Amino acid sequence: MADNNTLLDKVLGLRDKYETLQSQLSDPEVISDMKKYVQLNKEYKELSPIIRAGEEYKKMMEDYASAKDILANEKDEELKEMAREEISMIEPKIPEMEQEIKLLLIPADPQDAKNAIVEIRGGTGGDEAAIFAGDLFRMYSKYVERRGWKLEVTSQSEGAAGGFKEIVFKVSGDGVYGVLKYESGVHRVQRVPQTETQGRVHTSAASVAVLPEADEFDVELNMNDIRKDTFCSSGPGGQSVNTTYSAIRLTHIPSGIVVQCQDEKSQLKNFDKALAELRTRLYNMEYEKYLNEISAKRKTMVSTGDRSAKIRTYNYPQSRVTDHRINYTMYNLPVFMDGDIQEVLDQLQIAENAERLKAAE
Repeated sequence: MADNNTLLDKVLGLRDKYETLQSQLSDPEVISDMKKYVQLNKEYKELSPIIRAGEEYKKMMEDYASAKDILANEKDEELKEMAREEISMIEPKIPEMEQEIKLLLIPADPQDAKNAIVEIRGGTGGDEAAIFAGDLFRMYSKYVERRGWKLEVTSQSEGAAGGFKEIVFKVSGDGVYGVLKYESGVHRVQRVPQTETQGRVHTSAASVAVLPEADEFDVELNMNDIRKDTFCSSGPGGQSVNTTYSAIRLTHIPSGIVVQCQDEKSQLKNFDKALAELRTRLYNMEYEKYLNEISAKRKTMVSTGDRSAKIRTYNYPQSRVTDHRINYTMYNLPVFMDGDIQEVLDQLQIAENAERLKAAE
């Protein structure tokens, strides 16, 4: 509590910036410059919770000081009793509030607010790995539904016995990447495969990569650098999808990145989706360098470069889920696979916040 004044000074120091942003956002010149407006509005939104918490904290500290004053200088017993009650109510809240402000003062990862592109690939284990990739996709779909977010599949390649060899999808909503980023890494499953006659438990794996979706303003794309190919879609979707050249493949010549989208009946829609994904992948080449720096420091974050890091085990015979980064285990696998994964995400967030606070101090 000793440093509460410096804490307040830090928050109130941001107030001028907050008020400047407020006036800039109503300036017609800024409003007409879309790129600038988006950037300033983002900064303004990020500062709002800090300023609110600072105001609340300041008022609480003032109430606390005046209650202390009454207790020390007032003769009236009834007033002193009221002051005592107020002090006992405020005192436990002070350290909580300070912790909250300290966390708010650490700059958030600017990517956290973005939508996410998620890719799941069946790893070692053949058919069983693809089936498990399908189970993971279902788990995320259910979770996304619970959160009221939106999920769109951009490309998929189905496994011979069900599930997916690979599936790529976009999740849109508020602060999606900041929540789903903890899912990047290798997910290992231990169970008796449907294809196994002897009843032996096999281990197989699927890898998940979660990338923040690039905004239009994040990457300047030069259309001359992109080769566009059209081809017929394969897979489900009836006759029309399979006979028209609606699927799009884009190759970014300088980087060699290839993306394709065959999900929509319209070539234009597929082109837009593929372009958005290409933009994200280019952006993530840069972002990956940054991620690798953090992941060296934080165990909650597995770098996208290191897809081999095993983050979680799903053990069906014991109905157990273990997250290896935070030694978190729960014994209710069916519920977890049904999308009830919020608790483990919260625990990962808490662990990361603790690491960030430590680093900031």
